[in-house]
Amino acid sequence: AGYVEGVGVRADRRRRGHAGAMMGELERMLRGAYDVGALGTTDQATDFYAARGWKRWRGPTSALTPAGVVRTRDDDGGVLVFPTTVTVDLDGELTCDWRDGEVW
Repeated sequence: AGYVEGVGVRADRRRRGHAGAMMGELERMLRGAYDVGALGTTDQATDFYAARGWKRWRGPTSALTPAGVVRTRDDDGGVLVFPTTVTVDLDGELTCDWRDGEVW
């Protein structure tokens, strides 16, 4: 999976197509190199991503840590996926790799 870390546009530059252009390129790369893309979203941005074909992950989320798989309940409902070459079960468990900071 390819993970989109963050997308942000300065407030005075919004609604000019910048985020859409950037996401278009990111989605092109996801289609060319990954089975699925994923990102953590905010309530404010969910409609933007949904209009582009991103789907809300409805199942439980987890992280693969040095101590094993650990549930990330705070992230449940806040992760979107962008299937490219596979069909995904949006109600299944989704586990990301561990990293410093916010894992999703």
